[in-house]
Amino acid sequence: MSGWWLGCTGMDAADLDYRARTLSGCIPPLLVSRLLELGHGEEVEFQAGRGEWFCAREWARLLGDQGRQAEALEVIAPYVATGWWPAAQAQAELLESWGRAEEAIALARPSAKGRLPLEFFARLLARHGHQDEALVLLSAGIEDWFLATALVEVSEGAGRDDDIAALLAARIPAQHRCDGPWCCRGLDPDTAIGLVAAIRERQGRIDEAIALLHTRQHITSVNDHDQLADLLARHNRIEELREYAASEHLGHAAQRLAKVLEERGDVEGAIAVYRQRGDSPARQCHGSVQLAQLLARHGRGDEAIEVMRVLADSPGGAEDWIVDTLCTLYTDHGRAQDGLAYLDTLKARRDGEEEWDFFRMRLPLMAGCGLLDEALEQARAHPEGNTWYAAWIISDLLAETGRIEEAVAVLEAHAPANSRSLAGHLIDLGRIKDAVAVLQQRESEPVAPVWTGTFSAEPPF
Repeated sequence: MSGWWLGCTGMDAADLDYRARTLSGCIPPLLVSRLLELGHGEEVEFQAGRGEWFCAREWARLLGDQGRQAEALEVIAPYVATGWWPAAQAQAELLESWGRAEEAIALARPSAKGRLPLEFFARLLARHGHQDEALVLLSAGIEDWFLATALVEVSEGAGRDDDIAALLAARIPAQHRCDGPWCCRGLDPDTAIGLVAAIRERQGRIDEAIALLHTRQHITSVNDHDQLADLLARHNRIEELREYAASEHLGHAAQRLAKVLEERGDVEGAIAVYRQRGDSPARQCHGSVQLAQLLARHGRGDEAIEVMRVLADSPGGAEDWIVDTLCTLYTDHGRAQDGLAYLDTLKARRDGEEEWDFFRMRLPLMAGCGLLDEALEQARAHPEGNTWYAAWIISDLLAETGRIEEAVAVLEAHAPANSRSLAGHLIDLGRIKDAVAVLQQRESEPVAPVWTGTFSAEPPF
């Protein structure tokens, strides 16, 4: 393969970047996988040579798995030639996976500018005997929380724990503490505390780590995980975890405690954790949902439904996601008719009004009662039944019942907004060229800079 198509398609780094970030005008990763699963490798190979990055990346990986390394590198070489970092990273990852780490390092080194390329390059160095260089690079970027986190992880086993902890401690002001999550840019004090605590934990200084984490003020959880709760669980300090869970207002510590108890076979103990009322509405709400999920996992569906019914009936509790969770439980436990009755009650409370976000919950319930055609008729008659988002829901219901041709017809009327769903159904029908044509429809693109791996610190974020 050569780079002839670059000139033909006008593809460049900015074009690649826009399509990869927005998944617009291209074949997305999930559908590339679907094509391969259904035996359409020749289409993936063809599109890899036509500027389809996700096809190229996957096709190169498959060639490498077959021992055809030179061909694999040739597939992604034109993408790398644009100067687009994700292509260079993919090439380096291929080389590393083939045992050619020094080549990967040499390839990545010139592009290691910006937080994401630098973080990738430093980890690559550390994995292959260049830990000292990696630490130097990451230490220079310690004011960035992302690079500081990588520094702590990469430094494990390097004998530099106290030095790095001192660097991080210097980022924790003795007098100033943030009055909000956006007070300090870059590496904020709470994140620095968490990183120092991680170092102390791996040094075996558990009490110091715990004491540090108790000094955090604002950022105590990341991605629904509380670092202190996880630390206490790892070290079997269950009573301390129980005490912390009683006061942690987001409910993430309670969730961790319940998980530990469930894993130990103490289901009743886990249930009791969630039944304790928290001191914040968010904790009470999410705790009820987690309790319902726990009960459902252990075959107590009726109890799970009752928990969610109480939550939905509480003041302000009938939010769409809560009612959706309740209706899903009704469906999963063979009580679809009860679910429909609840939606009727909710509709009556709202003077007979039922916006689409709530009406759509009727469809799987009606299908569960053998009323699929009636459900479809009501959906089309709904005031929002001719919108793109209604088409998406209706088509999914049709597809789930094997009526894929009808699902396609529904989506074709709203193709630009539902291109990926439409293409997925077309692929299932074997209409590969039609699917690709739908995906490659281009909409007008905003002028934007190429992604360099660096986030802006200025609003809008």
